[in-house]
Amino acid sequence: MKCHGGIAVALLLLICFKEVRSDGNIKIRTATPFDAEELLGIYSYYIVNTAVTYELEVPSAEDFRRRIEKTLKKYPYIVAERDGRITGYAYAGVFKDRAAYERSAETSIYVDVNEKRQGTGTALYRELEKRLADMGIRNAYACIASTDNDDEYLNHDSIRFHEKQGYTLVGKFHKCAEKFGREYDMVWMEKIIG
Repeated sequence: MKCHGGIAVALLLLICFKEVRSDGNIKIRTATPFDAEELLGIYSYYIVNTAVTYELEVPSAEDFRRRIEKTLKKYPYIVAERDGRITGYAYAGVFKDRAAYERSAETSIYVDVNEKRQGTGTALYRELEKRLADMGIRNAYACIASTDNDDEYLNHDSIRFHEKQGYTLVGKFHKCAEKFGREYDMVWMEKIIG
């Protein structure tokens, strides 16, 4: 969206208002670049304290804003709100950068550490998958940090969450990442959504 000043704000607010869906007391809406700092607050916990993401440095709010803008050009980027506060977010992106993969997308999700097991993740993925299917996406892929043995930085919660959402394990890369002085694996999980 190439708008300036108040017009861009008005258009973004109109888009968000129009696309709000409710799942119980959780509201799902399209993210905007104005959400960057709040979303980064959720994400930075995982960078600093966990091996859930293999990102090592917390990006600036401006870098994070640009990531949101780039994603929104082609894919859904959504947030969950409870009582007016953002409690999580999910988005999709390119699975592989070749035309033949146009019906596939990679998904990502982050939920506020204090909101786990409250239905936020399920509500986000339900809406994300609906939006992807409406775009003609058939295959959703999740790239997930993995370890053979749970430790203080990483456990199997994300894998279990994706299994509950209907994803199946399709591949594993061994000791491909290092964080906190430890080696970690990565798995790919897949769900046919279209």
